[in-house]
Amino acid sequence: MASRKSIVLGIDAAWTATQPSGVALVRGDGDAWTCLALAPSYASFLALARDARVDWRARPAAGIAACDALIAASIALAGAPPDVIAVDMPLSKRPITARRAADNAISSAFGRFGLGVHTPSAERPGPIADTLRRDFEAHGFGLATTADRPRRAMLEVYPHAAVLALLGADYRVPYKLSRAAQYWPDRSADERRRAIVGKWRAIRRALAARIDGVHLRVPTSGPLAALKRYEDALDAVVCAWVGIEYLAGRARPHGDATAAVWA
Repeated sequence: MASRKSIVLGIDAAWTATQPSGVALVRGDGDAWTCLALAPSYASFLALARDARVDWRARPAAGIAACDALIAASIALAGAPPDVIAVDMPLSKRPITARRAADNAISSAFGRFGLGVHTPSAERPGPIADTLRRDFEAHGFGLATTADRPRRAMLEVYPHAAVLALLGADYRVPYKLSRAAQYWPDRSADERRRAIVGKWRAIRRALAARIDGVHLRVPTSGPLAALKRYEDALDAVVCAWVGIEYLAGRARPHGDATAAVWA
């Protein structure tokens, strides 16, 4: 059972500095969890700590994580630093230069559900991932692997696998905007929008059964590309949920002592 007043920071981290990253902050009182903050970028999350509101109509700012600022904002919003930081990005105790044992392990475990993972490289996410890990480690967050399960932990998570569990699905859930044309090649753009948004609403309902206050209203019109910010924010909440499961002892690592994906 999670400890009282536990705090989890979920980050859907972009692999490059030219894309935004979704951020979610949740706090648990016993088994009751509440979403305190949800934003489509680091900048908009930091602004929430200054009492600004997220303008979901504005294009989210790109950028890489400023770990000091993220922790300070978490303290301002939740009253204490996170216990767990759950990140959708390859993380390792060694510099990431190629495919890892963790990538092979998670692909092996979920391949039968139609899920695999991208191969990381020295360029992507490369230094972005290495810097993020080092900076959070400087604040006392140890990387959780098959050998280490620190109480103040940094986790690598895989939202696709988490969504599979959330919805009780027996095969990959088609909810990624960039793959809408692959999921439904014979449908129009409007039909793809409705299908994607329908999947997001199902994921949001599943999360709402576990975390209160997940308020994310997706517009019903406009270009498909403008929806990406909502997907990033939703994935950040999914990351936070995996952090909750880690605290409860229900998450499992896939990898080795240098890197593991938690699912």
